[in-house]
Amino acid sequence: MSEHDEDGYSGSATLAFGTDEVPVEVELRGYFQPIDGRYHWYGRIKANDEVTTRVEAGARTALLRTPTGQAEGTLTDPDPWGRYRVGGISTPPYKIQEPA
Repeated sequence: MSEHDEDGYSGSATLAFGTDEVPVEVELRGYFQPIDGRYHWYGRIKANDEVTTRVEAGARTALLRTPTGQAEGTLTDPDPWGRYRVGGISTPPYKIQEPA
C-alpha cells in the first residue's frame, strides 16, 4: 500500500458529545502514514444544525461511531456548505480493508 492509498466510509454515523448523541451523515477517508507510524483519518459531516449549534457553543471533540467502529475526532470550522471537517490520528471509526 502506498502512502496515497486510502480506506474510507460513507454513510450514517453518530457523534457523541458526552452522553448526548447526534445522528449524522459522514464521508470519511484515511491512510497509514509511514513517517509517524500512525493512521490519519479525516472527512466531512453533512450539514447538521445540531452539530453547528454544539460547535459554535465550543465543542471541538466528539466520539464518532459508524456501524463498524468508533474513534475520538476533532471538529474544525465548517466549509461554505456548512459541513464540518472531522479527523483524528488513531484507529479510525470504520473498518480498514486488509491488503490482498
